[in-house]
Amino acid sequence: MDISQLLTLPVFAGAHLAAGQAGADRNIEHVNMMDAPDIAGFLKGNDLLVTTGYHFKEDASKLTSLIETMIEKRCAGLGIKTKRFLGKIPKEAIELADTYGFPLIELSEEVGLGTIVNQTLSAILDLRTNELKSALEAHQTFSAHLMTGKGLDELLENVANMIGSPTMLLDERCQLVGTSQSSSAVLAGMQYLYRMGFSLFLPQSVCTCFSIVTGKGQVEVLTAFPVRTDKQKNGALLVFAERTALDNGDLLTIEQAANVIAFELMKNNALNQYTRRAKNEFFLNFIKKRYSSKKETLNRALEFDLSTEQKYKCIAGRLDSEEKQLGFKQQQIEVEKVFDFMEGELAIFPFVSHLFIMNDMCLILIAVESDDLASDEWSPTLIAIEIIQERVAVQFGRTISFGVSNVCHELWDVIEGHSEAVNALHSGHLSGNKQFIQTYQAKDISKLLRMIPAEDLAEFCSHTLQKLSDPRVNDLSLMQTLAVYLETHCQISETAKRLYVHRNTIIYRLEKVEELLGKDLKDPETTLHLRLALRIQQTLSEQAHL
Repeated sequence: MDISQLLTLPVFAGAHLAAGQAGADRNIEHVNMMDAPDIAGFLKGNDLLVTTGYHFKEDASKLTSLIETMIEKRCAGLGIKTKRFLGKIPKEAIELADTYGFPLIELSEEVGLGTIVNQTLSAILDLRTNELKSALEAHQTFSAHLMTGKGLDELLENVANMIGSPTMLLDERCQLVGTSQSSSAVLAGMQYLYRMGFSLFLPQSVCTCFSIVTGKGQVEVLTAFPVRTDKQKNGALLVFAERTALDNGDLLTIEQAANVIAFELMKNNALNQYTRRAKNEFFLNFIKKRYSSKKETLNRALEFDLSTEQKYKCIAGRLDSEEKQLGFKQQQIEVEKVFDFMEGELAIFPFVSHLFIMNDMCLILIAVESDDLASDEWSPTLIAIEIIQERVAVQFGRTISFGVSNVCHELWDVIEGHSEAVNALHSGHLSGNKQFIQTYQAKDISKLLRMIPAEDLAEFCSHTLQKLSDPRVNDLSLMQTLAVYLETHCQISETAKRLYVHRNTIIYRLEKVEELLGKDLKDPETTLHLRLALRIQQTLSEQAHL
């Protein structure tokens, strides 16, 4: 209840606001009656004091001193019966009250102070009771709303209708969770404040009021209310209105909405944790090849939105050092906090990513396109990883390093990509580096071949071997003879010895191969292509049987 509402009560029928009209909206939480000169020491903020003025009848300066103290304590106002002892309110008191917008109420002589106090407190209690009843009804409405599965967007719309102002829900990273009114400018502004390290809420703060310039000089005034969940930082329920424009009923409605939303978000967080565990377990089984077949593996991958034909880069990450003062359990909790933070940061980049946790290491799969296939310092993937390194350092004061694989041309290649990323990470650590990004360097031809799409390899193989690989030729001895011949560095006698056939048989078969290929097997370039094609054929065969 504020001063203007107070004056509408029947007990104040003969009273009027003598000074401090600018403070008519001051809120009243309690009413005191002055019965001692030292009452000022017992007053608190939002208190209304009523008095007969008896203690000031011989020294009006005491009244001015009392008003000054009440202004400092942010009291609601002062009601005085003037006619009995003072005659009128001193000019100095009126000027002081007008200067600071402090309400001075001249009370009626016909009503006793006890009656004024009792009826005012009764009115305040009635108002509070109605507000609490409305808050309880709002809480029940919001809870029932979520229980029926209608979602947060519709709940925010209901809140907006109740308080008469649009609302927006942000998570602890200022990412949009839901809104009753789309405002990209406000969302961009909030995310900028988050990136700059601005904290919306001080410890134990109830709300924060601030303004954002949304473009063309327009200013949006917002009030942010904390949404406290099990996360380290609070989310925010934004109301597109000034704090002073919201009455107690609105504030209680918002508080109940924030509580219900917090429970819903914590429930979703718990479900996400279960999903993450299942996802981590799948990935561990995937890279360990524990599933019965490649088909089963890829079918399971689809359950976690992993595209089987998408190109990926594997990135293994690990914190550079442990916090020695922490035990194993607490250490693991802190590591998962960092990885959870990283997963949230990855969501802001314009590419699909998946993060898996394996003890003290994380493995990130990033979907890449043709313009990100090169492993250079300007690739979008590496730029994103560098930004995440900086964010982890700012947020946690820790450094983290990454090993990056070559491109995996399909999901099945991620098994090899995981190994490459981990090897690159270990290689960087062995060099004694910190906060590095180490890309994998292939060590043999089979790993180089895995970097090339399977369809390109198959095309090269078919073009090089030509009719020799045609099923209609149906002579495996020719392919076997060619393979052994090239393996023995084109030695006919050694080839015959290994195949347990006569030397002339080898010569005949090789002539038949030259006839089918239309090429001379004595040409070094021809033998190089054939050796590579046979190696590719072996690699493709191994992949097909996995």
